[in-house]
Amino acid sequence: MKITVIGSGRWGSFIAWYLSGLEKDVTIYGRPTSEQFSKLRQTRTNGLVTFSDAVLFCDDLKQALEGAEIVVISIPSQSLRGLMQQLSQLSMAGKTVVLCMKGIEASTGKRLTEVAEEFLPPETGLAIWVGPGHVQDFTAGIPNCMVIDSSAKETKQFLVEQFSGSLIRFYYGEDLLGNEVGAASKNVIGIAAGMLDGLNKTALKGALMSRGTREIARLIKAMGGNEISAYGLAHLGDYQATVFSPYSHNRAFGERFVKGEHYGELAEGVATTRAMLRLGEQYGVELPICQAVEAVIHGGQAADKVLSDLFLRSQKAEF
Repeated sequence: MKITVIGSGRWGSFIAWYLSGLEKDVTIYGRPTSEQFSKLRQTRTNGLVTFSDAVLFCDDLKQALEGAEIVVISIPSQSLRGLMQQLSQLSMAGKTVVLCMKGIEASTGKRLTEVAEEFLPPETGLAIWVGPGHVQDFTAGIPNCMVIDSSAKETKQFLVEQFSGSLIRFYYGEDLLGNEVGAASKNVIGIAAGMLDGLNKTALKGALMSRGTREIARLIKAMGGNEISAYGLAHLGDYQATVFSPYSHNRAFGERFVKGEHYGELAEGVATTRAMLRLGEQYGVELPICQAVEAVIHGGQAADKVLSDLFLRSQKAEF
């Protein structure tokens, strides 16, 4: 089974390492201008994973895709449209595409599968791989549970069969819309959690998780998905890795932001916040936590006041 992984960042590199450990024929594609990819290609390690000689590196997209039965994409979510435009110029017939990013396109409010479908042939298999897990935990031998979802049952079955190993137990997703929205929005909750850490209000994380899950469940239902998906692995099940973990980029970003410190890594939740508010307006759903994060990051409002007001809103029944 030949698999091409597009993206050589922390998660993409782990996926390539994980799949090669399942005795798959893995090729990693990276842009020829990427210093990160060039270094990885030269050293065959990024400090987290080390690749055997069996893993191939390629900076020519057409060449990297030749013969690949599965194409795994792990790049920043806001860059997906540009990549899909490139892929549309190449032969994707007979391939299965797996999106391993968590985001909503900020400029349109579209889910990532909706973006990909604009450019893929109708017969192309398309799926998402979401759920909790950090590279540092997996490489330490700590297993976790994740989800593969697709609108096509046979695509889910094929991928779970190909990807299952001792480190990851895959569940079959049953709500593509809900799992996509849930996976993307948990990054916004992660930023809010980091802000609470930075303000020494970590005790409020319990309320954040409870209300955050309910907030996203309402949106998923309004969009036509199953609200119970918000309580599954893609959203609530990913909170430990996002709301508490020291490895969470979104949590770290939120903490640094309220302290006035720069955070150099990608925090997907920043762009996703605006996309979520776009969806909330479109479907008539109030998203107070997303609104609070937006008010602090882009509105210049004081985090301490915004978050205090968020949890001291007018009295009402919990449910």
